[in-house]
Amino acid sequence: MSEPLLSLHGIGKSYGAVEAVRGVDLDIRAGEVLALCGDNGAGKSSLVKIIAGAQPQTTGTLRLRGAAVTFHSPQDALRHGIATIYQDLALAPRLSIAQNIFLGSELTHGPFGLPFPRLLDKRGMMAAAREFLQRLNLPLADMATPVERLSGGQRQAVAIARALRWQAELIIMDEPTAALGVKETAEVLGLIRRLNAEGKTVLLVSHNMADVCAVATRVAIMKAGRKAVDRPIAGLDPDTLAHMVMTGQENAGQHLPAGRGSMTAL
Repeated sequence: MSEPLLSLHGIGKSYGAVEAVRGVDLDIRAGEVLALCGDNGAGKSSLVKIIAGAQPQTTGTLRLRGAAVTFHSPQDALRHGIATIYQDLALAPRLSIAQNIFLGSELTHGPFGLPFPRLLDKRGMMAAAREFLQRLNLPLADMATPVERLSGGQRQAVAIARALRWQAELIIMDEPTAALGVKETAEVLGLIRRLNAEGKTVLLVSHNMADVCAVATRVAIMKAGRKAVDRPIAGLDPDTLAHMVMTGQENAGQHLPAGRGSMTAL
């Protein structure tokens, strides 16, 4: 088996006397969709913040492509190819699609080929933005459209396109389908499949077990700050996975009586 894209070894995170993460070992392999699940307080949010560079670990090491690495900020993690799309998406609603995709990394050019002064290359950004969205199989007609006019699924596409703009290898998606309707949820799951088909690595944080079973290739479940389960998604259904999250045991829910109510979301 090839070397993992990102390896976590003995990762711990304490807030004073509270241990939120306790000695977690986790490999994230290139090209997989790894779901990170756990009930509230399980420690998954703290673990994601460490991977995303939002906060440092208290103990343990991170290895990126086999080399030890320390992220000092989300921008530092982004420079190393790790982009995080949080639930609020961090989009500027009144700015256009193209402006959001290139926010903080705008294209510029000099007039008449001169090096100075530098001007915004609006035409170039619109063309490139359109290409990013076409890669996600979600073309939008007008790149000048303000993001506030887009649906929830389309906004997710813009946030993902921005990660592609930064040439991210690992894309962390935090509850990407939360508060979305059925149609928009299907759009977002389609976007994740498209990223996976492109060879991108996705870390999916979700409470929706149906979504996890639909797109993930592997699932890691946290319980009380520790990694309790780490296995392929093959052979799991949403009810079984939900019981595993509740109990922190891999065989939980595999022999439920027929006719039990669905527990597809936790």
